[in-house]
Amino acid sequence: MNTLMRLSPQLHHWRTYCIKQCAAAGTEAAARGKPSYEEFIGSRHQQAQRSIVVQVSSEKSYNELYNYCSRFGRIVTVQHYSVQHEEELHYMLLEYASASEASAAISSSAYNAELSGSGVPVRSPFLWFRAPTGGAGRRGQAKLAANQKTLALHTVNGTRSLSHEALKELLRGAAGIDQQLNLLYEQTRLNELGVRMRFLAALQVEQAISGMFPDALAQPFGSSVNGFGKMGCDLDLILRFDGKIPSTDQDSQREASRLIYHTKENLSNGRSQTQRQMECIGDMLHLFLPGVCHVRRILQARVPIIKYHHEHLDLEIDLSMSNLTGFFMSELLYMFGEMDPRVRPLTFCVRRWAQSCGLTNPSPGRWITNFSLTCLVMFFLQQMRQPILPSIGAMVKAANTADIRVTEDGINCTFARDMDRVGFQSRNSSSLSELLLQFFEFYSQFDFHNRAISLNEGRALAKPDHSAMYIVNPLEQLLNVSKNVSLEECERLRIEVRNAAWMLESEVENATLSESERREQSWGLLNLFKHPEKSVIRPNMFFKPRMVEVSDLFDKSQTSPPTPPPINYKSPTVRQQVQSIKAAARSELKQLRESSTTTTSAAKTKRSR
Repeated sequence: MNTLMRLSPQLHHWRTYCIKQCAAAGTEAAARGKPSYEEFIGSRHQQAQRSIVVQVSSEKSYNELYNYCSRFGRIVTVQHYSVQHEEELHYMLLEYASASEASAAISSSAYNAELSGSGVPVRSPFLWFRAPTGGAGRRGQAKLAANQKTLALHTVNGTRSLSHEALKELLRGAAGIDQQLNLLYEQTRLNELGVRMRFLAALQVEQAISGMFPDALAQPFGSSVNGFGKMGCDLDLILRFDGKIPSTDQDSQREASRLIYHTKENLSNGRSQTQRQMECIGDMLHLFLPGVCHVRRILQARVPIIKYHHEHLDLEIDLSMSNLTGFFMSELLYMFGEMDPRVRPLTFCVRRWAQSCGLTNPSPGRWITNFSLTCLVMFFLQQMRQPILPSIGAMVKAANTADIRVTEDGINCTFARDMDRVGFQSRNSSSLSELLLQFFEFYSQFDFHNRAISLNEGRALAKPDHSAMYIVNPLEQLLNVSKNVSLEECERLRIEVRNAAWMLESEVENATLSESERREQSWGLLNLFKHPEKSVIRPNMFFKPRMVEVSDLFDKSQTSPPTPPPINYKSPTVRQQVQSIKAAARSELKQLRESSTTTTSAAKTKRSR
């Protein structure tokens, strides 16, 4: 049976609920004063449709570019950034007042005549600004410039991250640890330009296949949109051929229509079908889309993805077609971040600390991931005596029919999108520095060996298997988010949080430095992020220091080096145990020598015969 025909009732049911949810979300968001996740995604997507990216010679080209592009419509904002290749390349991101004005600018663009033989003419929001041709062009530009007031350039080098030394100086000048936490979050989180660039990358993929799939939708998810992303973070994309939600009138017309599209029947299973589709999408990205390079297809993973680099945005992108749980997990984390202003700064600090002491690693392996660390922070905020976040189970119980979300794999991602229905109100008034100290103290005493972490229940559960660390996946509850973490890395985490708790407690007690001393010395978070190699405790295979070295148990009288001074044992019991072990070892060595001598002589006798 046709797979698409079999899934169409489920997809239609899901689409109907989305329409209802979007209709109700506007009133709810207005009452809260904050946009819902779907409103945030929708507004950013519309913003990308109103935008173009133009490569220029430098930021000094702004006035000329602005005057030229203003002929197509009213420009709302312009932001500059640069990308380092063999030489520094400069770009301007322009946002128009409407999508039609941006489309007019794109439609007026010409193809590169120099690449007419080898280049592929593709319509794209990524353009470059060439020098004017002839004197008439210059006179027209000058006339337009005389009658137009140039909008101020919003940002220059907008994607450049704050250097490590500049961040240290900024944190030194803070009034206290709480201000350091907020400064760290504000200076390292993904900025406005970074978000815009990621939605433009999604729009490029969507528009590339819109001719054959007019309802296709490329949705960013993960750290790029959930509010926990830092500058330079990768972009996660999910591409859906039927992702766009039609209006109520369109949906009712399609229901009443007697004309049905012919559909290509796929006899293979869903996974192999997705893999073949992604292989074609990978070829399309590699061959046709401007800026896309280094395309890698990782199709045998649990979630097949296409990884590629966008050279005009200096961005690493992971594209999938079957990871709706990741999209809904991003929504859940976005809601957690919006519930309390302390959630995101605390999470950013914990991630930075973990990076500084080597607990996380950009390469996949046995190390704890940033997502697992985020789950640890969310769980800590759930289980407090006065919780700051509700459990996911409470959000599921408060859900109504408009909140139903079920993926094609049958995974239930339903939870209340309106927090007023959950009825949760935090009474916790702890400062950020107090929460950070409590976080380290909590996990320094947590029993990772026997207990599992469940954000769904908001409490620790009995561990269902022998994984070193067990964090229940909030949406796929049969999976362990931290299954990759080794026993040694789990023990390192426990040691590092204990060291951090001790260090931060010392910083709070010694918070009596004058303003001049604060400017000259490292204090607060700077000491927390400073990990000299000698001070880092590395657990050995037994996780306990040895009472005595093994070499001390053997007689060294026959060796050439001078005999070391005798060991003075403080405990008579230990001295007696060591002496008995030495005597037993000597006896066993003597027996081994005698047995080896007997075996050698017997072998010689046998050979002589």
